[in-house]
Amino acid sequence: MPRVRLRLRLPLGRGRSGTGRPARLTGMGTGVAGVAAMLLVAGADRLLFGGLGVLFGLGYLVVCFQLAVRVRFTDLPAAPISGPIAFAAALLVVQPVAADGVTGEVVALAGGLALRAGWLFTGTGLATAIVAARFVARRRLRRTR
Repeated sequence: MPRVRLRLRLPLGRGRSGTGRPARLTGMGTGVAGVAAMLLVAGADRLLFGGLGVLFGLGYLVVCFQLAVRVRFTDLPAAPISGPIAFAAALLVVQPVAADGVTGEVVALAGGLALRAGWLFTGTGLATAIVAARFVARRRLRRTR
């Protein structure tokens, strides 16, 4: 009896090539994805725990890692820059404000950034280290060719 071989072609998904490499983000896409992810994490933290705490900080680390890994090589400087902007945007939107007006918003944002400076510097440092490693690796790869 002859054997029949079926070949199934699975869709690779949007933005993926046949090599299995992840989709790359542009500089603008990095900023939009960072802000969207941080707003989602901040909303979840506020909904589950009533405020911005450890979940918000850990989510920021994950977002910074993903942005640094997924940004295109030509847009590498966007990853360490868009992370803190997304962090501040999420604080601005989700954090409660004690006083009215622009002054109250600025004071609340400054206080929120100061209270979470450890998370902010750690995530930004992580993104910077990954971007620097990717840059050096690409330069070495080009030199060997």
